[in-house]
Amino acid sequence: MGREHKKRRSMKIKQAQVRHAKLKKLRKKYVLAKNESEKELIWEKVSKVAPWLTKEEFLKAVKDNKVTLKVVKKKDSKK
Repeated sequence: MGREHKKRRSMKIKQAQVRHAKLKKLRKKYVLAKNESEKELIWEKVSKVAPWLTKEEFLKAVKDNKVTLKVVKKKDSKK
């Protein structure tokens, strides 16, 4: 493996890490959005960050996060 390939691979890994972090933040914002117009603005940002990501895939991950958020809230309310 040449030096150029190593740099390219490390660059691709860093780009993916940044993209995943941005998507994670956008998922949190989507869950906390109060109305549909806010959700549409967030979806526009998501489509810029990851154009290949479909809305169903993004919402699937959001639904999974909502389930975990509900579990955390129920545990906190019991204390």
